[in-house]
Amino acid sequence: MIINPDFLQLLRLLQLTSPALPVGAYSYSEGIEYLCSTGIIQTESDLYDWIKKELGLGFITNEAAIAFRAHQAMLRGDLPSLNYWNNWLSATRESEEVRLASWQMGQSLMKLWCQLPDSQSKQLMIKSKQEVSESLPKAKENSQGKGCNYAIAFGIVAASLEIDANNTIIGYIYSWLSNLVSAAVRAVPFGQTTGQKIIFSLSADILQGSQSALQRLDNELEWCGWGVSLACANHETQYSRLFRS
Repeated sequence: MIINPDFLQLLRLLQLTSPALPVGAYSYSEGIEYLCSTGIIQTESDLYDWIKKELGLGFITNEAAIAFRAHQAMLRGDLPSLNYWNNWLSATRESEEVRLASWQMGQSLMKLWCQLPDSQSKQLMIKSKQEVSESLPKAKENSQGKGCNYAIAFGIVAASLEIDANNTIIGYIYSWLSNLVSAAVRAVPFGQTTGQKIIFSLSADILQGSQSALQRLDNELEWCGWGVSLACANHETQYSRLFRS
């Protein structure tokens, strides 16, 4: 049976962005739970406006831009670039909670990747996996201020699965959006239908954000994310919570 590579790419992308992916994304809310508990987000309109502004001004576009750089570095076999952008991303996280979440998810994805069967068209992938994994920080180094960020791991895995750059970045932003909406649905009395309506309404913003991430130059990596950072920091000491950050 001849497998269409475009269909296979789609299947791999769906798996990589699936909520069933065992990276623990469901346990983080990026401050959404705190915002809901304090009344900043109470209605469908509040949630829509918050996420839309994050897509336009927040850190997610930069994260996607770094995932793109990791994707391209993986294709080139450029391990120094992978480490450079991983360190850059760690240094620019504005709160400990967000940084630790990124490291935990990144480490989980790298662990999963190393255990996936290898493609028959890539006989040397085992060696490549080991080389890439060993070049990046491990979970045991978290206490030393080091870790493999999720955006880096996502770019690495997408490139190894032959998912093209455009689909990789769209998938990364979509999975981020889907997780935030899921967190909001669980944190406040929104129905699942409301969550799906918000995701559907933000389709154009996802595509615009993905194109911005692909075109953004190194000296254009900027954002306005102080609101999310404050929400995440306050969430750490919230009396009762469902999510880890």
